[in-house]
Order: sequence, then structure tokens, then C-alpha cells
Amino acid sequence: MSEPHLTNKKGSVSAPLVVALVIVGVAGAGILFFQLTNTKSALSQAVKSKNELQTQFSAKEEENRVLSEALYSEQQKNKDLEEDLDDVEDEVNMFEKLSRLDPELLQKYSKVFFLNEHYKPADFTVIDSKYRYPEDEALSVHKRVWPFLEDLLEEAKDDKIDLRIASAFRSFSEQTSLKSQYSVVYGAGSANQFSADQGYSEHQLGTTVDFTTVATGGALDGFNTTPTYKWLLSNAYKYGFVLSYPEGNAYYVFEPWHWRFVGKDLAADLRKKKIGFYDMDQRDIDEYLISIFDK
Repeated sequence: MSEPHLTNKKGSVSAPLVVALVIVGVAGAGILFFQLTNTKSALSQAVKSKNELQTQFSAKEEENRVLSEALYSEQQKNKDLEEDLDDVEDEVNMFEKLSRLDPELLQKYSKVFFLNEHYKPADFTVIDSKYRYPEDEALSVHKRVWPFLEDLLEEAKDDKIDLRIASAFRSFSEQTSLKSQYSVVYGAGSANQFSADQGYSEHQLGTTVDFTTVATGGALDGFNTTPTYKWLLSNAYKYGFVLSYPEGNAYYVFEPWHWRFVGKDLAADLRKKKIGFYDMDQRDIDEYLISIFDK
């Protein structure tokens, strides 16, 4: 059986074939157009989805930023609150500490403030006889001052310095008796230059001592010429003691033997400023009360 001819005798393509090819072409173009349309639609949908996701992502980013700022703000508030609580706790502790301290300890008593006849420290320590001169003289000091005084005495001993205590706490009545004796012996005018009236003596606080040495036989006169006095000038402040009545003071004659405990902080600052205890304003002195027994 012979194959059908696609061309006529003159070699041209037959009409049915052309039609078929056109139909096939149109169908192919339609399919391609449909595919392109679908692809375009898919791309458009993808772009739309991308934009929506981007918008959602941006919204989430903004939400996270707002939440982060809110979290940071709360953290700062908590930090500030903790600091405020710490400050309150510090203030409470400070007030509690102050409430346990005697407000009289740093007052200016020499002809300024007055201690009544019933005043005395809450507790005493008896000074060991090895530190007293004469040794059989019963002497006491404020209990909380004693550790500082003992350290000072031991340091002097280590430095080969002969340092003894001639006088320490004196009650209101003891000061009255002593002042009367001085007035009889030296006359009232002279006694007022070196001895305080009762109620105005630093010795009644229990924080003040008169130093002496065996070399002077316990005498106070001439103490300022001894190595012991020079040692005190260089070292007493380290233990919280200051010279109450240096040369040129406005209260009494120069008393190189008379030293008062005011705490390490105040003693160090007075030395740094090169001023005496009675040269500082009382309001400034009061600020040191809270640290008076700090080591």
C-alpha cells in the first residue's frame, strides 16, 4: 500500500495540512499564553505574599522593638527601685547606728556645752595597772574607747615609748572636788585657766585621758619636752585621739598631756586641715558621730 502524499504534483503543501498546522500552532500558542498567564499570576501572588510577609515581619519587628523598649524601661524601673531600696536600707541602718550612739560624745564642753551631774558613759573598762601611773590609781575609761586606747598604748610600747595614764574618767562630783582643791591652792582665777568647772570637763565623757611618763615622776609639767609627747603628736591621731588644748587655744592654758578620743576619721581630718577640735564648727563635727567607733 503506498504512503499518502502531503504535496500535490506541483510540490505545494495541501490545504488540510496547513489548516492542521495552524490549529496546532494556535493551540500551542494558547497553551503557552495560558502557561504565561498562570506564571504571571503565580509571580504576582508570590510578590503579594512576599509583601504581606514583609509587612507582617515589619509589624513584628516594631512589636518586638516596642516590647524591648518596654522591657528595658521596666528593668530600669526595677534597678532604680532596688537602688532606692538600698538607699532606704542604708538610711535605716544609719539611723539605727546613730540611735545607739551617745550624742554627747562629740560636743564641745569646755566652757561651751554643759554635762549634768547625772551624766556618765553607759559602760566602763578599768584600765590595766601596767598602763597607769601610779599603778595603784584606779582609773576607768569608756568601754568602746578602750580598744583604741589600748592599741595606742601597745604601739607606744613597741616603739620603746614610755606612755602612762595619770587621769581618765572623772564624775561630776570628782570634778567639783578637784576644781575646789585647785582653787584653794592656786586661787580661783588661776584655777580657771587650767581646770574646767564641773559639767564642763571632757573627762566626764570617759573619752579623755591625761598622759604622763615614769621619767617625769608622773608630773604633767614639762611633758611637752618629752619624747612621749612628740610621739603622741605624730601617732595619736591614728587611734582617734586629738590634743584638746594646743598652744594658743581660747579655752585653757596649753595642756600637752590632755588628749580626747574623737574617732579616727575626725582625728585624721583635723590633722590634715591643721586645726584643733574646738576650731571646727559643731555642725561639722556632728557629722563624724556615726563613724566615731569605726576601726
